[in-house]
Amino acid sequence: MRNLRFVLTLLVSFLSVSFLANAQATRTWVSGVGDDANPCSRTAPCKTFAGAISKTATGGEIDNLDTGGYGALTITKSITIDGGGGQIASVLVSGTDGIAINAPGSVVTLRNVQFQGIGSGLNGINLIAGSVLHIEKCTIGNFTQNGININISSGAQVFVDNTTSQDNLGYGINVVGSASGSAGEVHVNISNSHFSNNAVGVYAGDNSRVSVRSSDATGNSGAGFQVFANAISSTMSIADSVAANNLGAGVGAGGGAVAATIRATNVSLFSNVAGFQTGTNGSIQSFGNNYNPGSGTPTSTIAPQ
Repeated sequence: MRNLRFVLTLLVSFLSVSFLANAQATRTWVSGVGDDANPCSRTAPCKTFAGAISKTATGGEIDNLDTGGYGALTITKSITIDGGGGQIASVLVSGTDGIAINAPGSVVTLRNVQFQGIGSGLNGINLIAGSVLHIEKCTIGNFTQNGININISSGAQVFVDNTTSQDNLGYGINVVGSASGSAGEVHVNISNSHFSNNAVGVYAGDNSRVSVRSSDATGNSGAGFQVFANAISSTMSIADSVAANNLGAGVGAGGGAVAATIRATNVSLFSNVAGFQTGTNGSIQSFGNNYNPGSGTPTSTIAPQ
């Protein structure tokens, strides 16, 4: 009898877990007038992203029904959050990250979300662990650290498209890989994006490989685009982009203990304190078609490659 009761208890537990797993939906919904006690369906939405994610299956999607502030979130699995549909999906935080991703091996997409740090939030988006991160059509501002912070111990692919990161005390985007060789490289691809009024617009640190296309870094208190490496070399390739009115270099490379390289083609520099600038172990490779009017004299010789 005792063994039978034990078997029945295990069976009930198994069925309960299975039911909860099956109860997760591939698409859930949030609303400014929702309730996290709801199942997060379209007719009974949740109120916050944090309330919805536990009811969303791995690889699923959270959408918003109306304009609202949906709170901070830590993502621990593959998921898409899409604030499209003509409404505003906002994450307003104080003293914490807006959205943190701590999900090894995950694929995460953040689309059409506004991040507001109100001068006391930490990072707007913070990638701690993950395999692939897409940031699309997002606006990030007023954080005390970085708008986008990519600083992880294993390799990752990050795609930033049509996104604005501005008014942050740290960097518009900070990219740092681990010191564990090629497996720790962070590859970041930026297109059609804007980085303004930060400490540095786009920063590439150790073991990072950053590609920038059709983007601008303007009005930052330091450099517009900066590459720096102390442990493992880093590179940034910039094409069809603008650095203007920065209080440091428009484009800067080097200053650390190992090689930091920038490759530039069709980059325009306007009214920066310095134009192209290199420091210790820094190099800038030009394809001979960059423009540097009103940006001071470059401190490096840049020959066509």
